[in-house]
Amino acid sequence: MANIAIVGTQWGDEGKGKIVDLLAAEADVVVRFQGGNNAGHTMVVNGEQFISHLIPSGILQKKVCVIGNGVVVDPEVLIGEIDYLESKGIAVGPDMLMISDRAHVIMPYHKLVDHGREKMKGDKKIGTTGRGIGPSYEDKATRRGVRFVDLVDPQSFRERLEAIVPDKNFYLEKFLNTETVDLEAIEAQYTQFAERLRPYVCNVSIALQKAIQSGRQILFEGAQGTHLDIDHGTYPFVTSSNTVSGNACAGSGVGPKDINGVVGIVKAYTTRVGAGPFPSELFDEIGDQIQKTGAEFGATTGRRRRCGWLDTVILNNAVRLNGLTGLAITKLDVLGELDELKICTAYELSGQQIEEVPANLNQLAECKPIYETLPGWRQDIRGIRKYEDLPDLARSYLARIEVLTNVPIQIVSVGPGREETIVLNNPFAG
Repeated sequence: MANIAIVGTQWGDEGKGKIVDLLAAEADVVVRFQGGNNAGHTMVVNGEQFISHLIPSGILQKKVCVIGNGVVVDPEVLIGEIDYLESKGIAVGPDMLMISDRAHVIMPYHKLVDHGREKMKGDKKIGTTGRGIGPSYEDKATRRGVRFVDLVDPQSFRERLEAIVPDKNFYLEKFLNTETVDLEAIEAQYTQFAERLRPYVCNVSIALQKAIQSGRQILFEGAQGTHLDIDHGTYPFVTSSNTVSGNACAGSGVGPKDINGVVGIVKAYTTRVGAGPFPSELFDEIGDQIQKTGAEFGATTGRRRRCGWLDTVILNNAVRLNGLTGLAITKLDVLGELDELKICTAYELSGQQIEEVPANLNQLAECKPIYETLPGWRQDIRGIRKYEDLPDLARSYLARIEVLTNVPIQIVSVGPGREETIVLNNPFAG
């Protein structure tokens, strides 16, 4: 029996959804432990594409899925996702999905605040998705949030609204100069949401403890990536939650001893959506080619992703922060058209070579990548299913990543489909 956490090692969009979907076959329970519907996981099963934003992608494997207390949930989006999946013939009843009673609820005023702030910032905006994620976490930290335990209790919900809405309307009108919200309308709408979602709400910490005690295998699914972590990422160009593996415990209600391994998802190159420093970013035709071949658009926002070479300074930062026990390399096939590849192994800053990510973003923006150059394999690898059948130069590229990170590669993805995957060492097998 093993419990495994999956995290992104870059700036998100590494392909976690596919790997979680793959590993869910070995798990009994899949847990989402942070973030909100600003995340998007794209899975392709039997040629059909599925996109999830809140419900763990393990639902496609008919596994019990859990939305932990560390997640902020837009109930309207969640209900829409349940309906979408069920229209595709995927059962999402209360026996298949649990929502933590301690998870916080995204409210209409959170989205208005999000949009209003970005509009005020103009050119200095941070690139938020505008879905109310940050303002919801902000209210959680200042003890002015609404939890699911409040949402499903009419009296508690009304009391929370009466305490919060006047303050929010003052801020929306007087500071952000935007529209306000109506308490009665919110209560009516969210009461309907509560009736629909009440059967799913429970103490997931206890449910997970029972699952662990009974020997069931659990997969903890992170959203975004390590360098969007609120504490350890490229702040302030980050998300509003802790994306690192340690939050799998705090965001779901389990202890550290119950997590046996951490797999870091690594795109074979690097991408980033939104603003912020990106040392290995490419501004030439190679970057455009990677973007086009890799179909690099955000699953949630549709925004074009910035593309660059693999950066092992960033990657090794994630190795340390997450305690990675294995790597899963995704989108290796995208590099198959290139004559040569580069890996950023260090930075040059003010004439000095460094191998760490500066906390000061002005310094990070000045960092020049120091590259190793490797030959490309110039071959379509999507049909390959065995590691030994990969081109020698592709295996050399992967071997170099292992040496630079000192972490074994366990999985290699050679295409978007579930079957387009090479498993060298199943993380659940130990």
